[in-house]
Amino acid sequence: MRAYRGRFAPTPSGPLHFGSLIAALASYLDARHQHGHWLLRIENIDPPRCPAGAADTILRQLEAFGLHWDGPVHWQHDRDDAYHEALTRLEALGLAYPCSCSRKQWRDYPVYPGWCRTGPREPDKPLAWRLRSDLGPTPVTWQDRLFGRQRLDAASFGDVVLKRKDGLWAYQLAVVVDDGDQRITDVVRGFDLLDNMLWQRQLQHALALPAPRYLHLPLILGDNGQKLSKQNLAPALPEQEDAVRPLLHRALIALDQAPPSGLATEPVSSQLDWAIAHWSPRSLQATAERREPRHNAL
Repeated sequence: MRAYRGRFAPTPSGPLHFGSLIAALASYLDARHQHGHWLLRIENIDPPRCPAGAADTILRQLEAFGLHWDGPVHWQHDRDDAYHEALTRLEALGLAYPCSCSRKQWRDYPVYPGWCRTGPREPDKPLAWRLRSDLGPTPVTWQDRLFGRQRLDAASFGDVVLKRKDGLWAYQLAVVVDDGDQRITDVVRGFDLLDNMLWQRQLQHALALPAPRYLHLPLILGDNGQKLSKQNLAPALPEQEDAVRPLLHRALIALDQAPPSGLATEPVSSQLDWAIAHWSPRSLQATAERREPRHNAL
């Protein structure tokens, strides 16, 4: 059995919020409970979305909550050569193709209809690169650690972009290459990323990369019923200890870990020691069934 290697991989488009804390904390506890490594990756492949100083704020916030990572921080902006090599391999396998289509052109279709699979329709225009999802394994099935057996069919998702027309790398390719290079064995992340599994499994198969185990977490919702996010103006996590302690306790409650009430005033290190010893992903089951319907479950 491979030694556990988990990771937290935020995009520095702004400071972390409570929803981010839930993902980071669950990933951290899952790794530490299994005496594994927990790595930090900053997914900054989209510079226009990453304001100056946001990554530094994220590092401070994680440290304020006692979520200390192993080894150096992994920065995606240093990974251009690795992504280019992966795209070249996919092109050689006939699994990646240049595409001139704009979203406006196929807006009447539920997914991109694959018009450029045999060559760009407008080769003189800027070109993106897409994955031939119809040629990869489909349906994709896997066992999610919380939501059980899952099934996704390529016909429902279409050909995802791997490299954008502006030359920036897309998330789907970058995350698969980085998880492979960092030898990630376990991914703990939000339920909203579950749909990405179709493309990520196909890319792992095409690039001969081992597939991690996945645990998708129930989403944290705001008072308006929407997912907590930077777009919905979720407040930034504090860095002062007197504010961090009760919020960390609240996060453990949100993860259904049932921490003792007295733990809320304890130092961060004491709360984390308790949480690592008592970590139980199975405790999330009731919340999962209440909040998220099984997605194409078998």
